[in-house]
Amino acid sequence: MTQLQTKPAGDGPTAGGSLLDRLFDLSGRGSTVSREVRGGITTFFAVAYIILLIPIILSGAKDVTGASLTIPQLTTAVTLSAALTTILMGLVGNAPFALASGLGVAPVVAFQAAPHMTWDQAMGLVVLEGVVIVIFALTGIRQLIMDAIPTPIKHAIGVGIGMFIALIGLVDAGFVSKGAGTPLTLGAGGHLSGWPIVVFCAGLLVMFALYVLRVPGAILISIVLATVAAIAINAAVDGLKWGVVTPTMPENIVATPDFGLLFDVDLFGGFGSAGVLTATVVLFTLVLSGFFDAMGTIIGVGEEAGLADSQGRIKGIGKILTIDGLGAIVGGGTGASANTVVVESAAGVGEGARTGLASIVTGLLFGGAMFLTPLAATVPAQAAAPALVLVGALMMTAARKIEWDDLDLAIPAFLTIALMPFTYSITNGVGAGIVAYVVVKAARRRFTEIHWLLWVIAAIFVAYFGIGFIEGLFT
Repeated sequence: MTQLQTKPAGDGPTAGGSLLDRLFDLSGRGSTVSREVRGGITTFFAVAYIILLIPIILSGAKDVTGASLTIPQLTTAVTLSAALTTILMGLVGNAPFALASGLGVAPVVAFQAAPHMTWDQAMGLVVLEGVVIVIFALTGIRQLIMDAIPTPIKHAIGVGIGMFIALIGLVDAGFVSKGAGTPLTLGAGGHLSGWPIVVFCAGLLVMFALYVLRVPGAILISIVLATVAAIAINAAVDGLKWGVVTPTMPENIVATPDFGLLFDVDLFGGFGSAGVLTATVVLFTLVLSGFFDAMGTIIGVGEEAGLADSQGRIKGIGKILTIDGLGAIVGGGTGASANTVVVESAAGVGEGARTGLASIVTGLLFGGAMFLTPLAATVPAQAAAPALVLVGALMMTAARKIEWDDLDLAIPAFLTIALMPFTYSITNGVGAGIVAYVVVKAARRRFTEIHWLLWVIAAIFVAYFGIGFIEGLFT
């Protein structure tokens, strides 16, 4: 597994026998307090766009009664739930994983659940999703599933996530966009133009240079420098389009949280409003998306953080998986949609985070953002996106561990890697890889090499990929 900047210059000795060292095993994992703090801050900046993006997604939909949620309520819900669950991950799971509202789940809640039920009923299904995932974690079913996945596929998951988050960074920055005659193209219309792109490119090149020179805090320094440059350029040039976040100094730094969505949940009402079949399909989609999105992220980022053994098993996985399930419950209870381990945690890992101390730092920043939303909204995607591109490149190194000359492994691994960025879904990549692995091994009549649980998982994914067709048969 790749060890990133195991001991960068300037960090000094490890924490030794300090309280923090005993609590988080800093020296045992080759880390220091300064590295964890930097990693936690970097993860926060990399994932801070969710504070703005999730409210935009959810507020853009109406429930069955025509009601919509407000941005202030959703912003409070997102930051509160992310703070609570990320700190819990740090204290209990001791892993450098941040949790926040999942981009794969929020659209399901907004556009698949809400049109058939009220918002409190939709959030009730999110809570039920979390309950199911927690049960899977506590009974060991979730870990059993993770252990059943072949090691090469686990490596492919890490590589696919690297490709995925790199594409997220490139798209968010505007370096890649939807083309007129092609699915994707360079910039807008096939050309790079505009000051926002200049900020992204300059920030990316500075980050590359600082990182290869092993400058402590390379990623965070680059984000801060790019943000300062973006604020200055935006002030000097009128009419620039930055995307979701416009880099301007806010008039007011402090904002009052709106807790209007807290505990506004109806657990089982959705089954009455939408019907048992529709509500069950929504719940199935939520569970599958939350389950495998988090699983893929934990495997990929955990390996990059040095938490995996030679078989790809993550240390303390039981606690980590349980907290991830609790994240969905907390997210639904606060009205933020399901919380899950976010792939942007890789940015903090790339900066050196190896323990739960980094998660506590990220969680505290989420908590502060609940009151400092205007200030947190000053970092544009063009400043934070380079971190995702760099970490994506680093995660690609796991590809060397895959036996590409063995077609039984190469084909499933390729599909796992390719479909994550191509379909913008970790779950789709995991599912395609597992189905392909089972089919290829069965075609070769190597049935003993297929874990019995993979047959079940493959069947579930076949149903998942065909859920629209199956639902149509009954409606």
